Amino acid sequence: MTSVFVKNMVCQRCVAAVRQEFEKVGRHPTQVALGEVTLESELEESTLVKLRNNLTALGFELIDDKKGRLIEAIKNRVIQKIHHTDRLDLKFNWSDILKDELNHDYNYLSNLFSSVEGVTLEHYIIHQKIERVKELLFYDELTLSEIADRLGYSSVAHLSGQFKKITGLTPSELKKSRITSARKPLDSVG
Repeated sequence: MTSVFVKNMVCQRCVAAVRQEFEKVGRHPTQVALGEVTLESELEESTLVKLRNNLTALGFELIDDKKGRLIEAIKNRVIQKIHHTDRLDLKFNWSDILKDELNHDYNYLSNLFSSVEGVTLEHYIIHQKIERVKELLFYDELTLSEIADRLGYSSVAHLSGQFKKITGLTPSELKKSRITSARKPLDSVG
């Protein structure tokens, strides 16, 4: 078994698109998850070049270096927890989760993330949460209190304060204005 790491895989459609590109070059992954494709064997150089070109044309990027793979793993864990989990526990501790799932000291992960991405890991997490809030407000299925609860905020006031600091609007103002352009693609949040 071998793994290939792909940058900008942020949703299930991305997973499907990447799987399809691997199948187009005659390789059938045993597993495709956010940021990682597992294959039975190594890719030949000619296949790798073709795959790299195909993925780049779709907005994806193969990651060759260890630090790049680790950064992408951090992003994928954050996106998975915030955008693809029904509810974050109030006692949810990012440092413990990332340390345990990625088998690295949290300070190392945080410093690496900041040095490569130019923003702190905490900043990235907050921005991802705000994008999720925008999405949930847009669909108008949950109250602000339910959104705060779902994303692990201690109160609606905490959520609203953080939201206004990042977007310049309160959640209610955004909801009333229905500014859909305020939402960003997940791979450009941060």
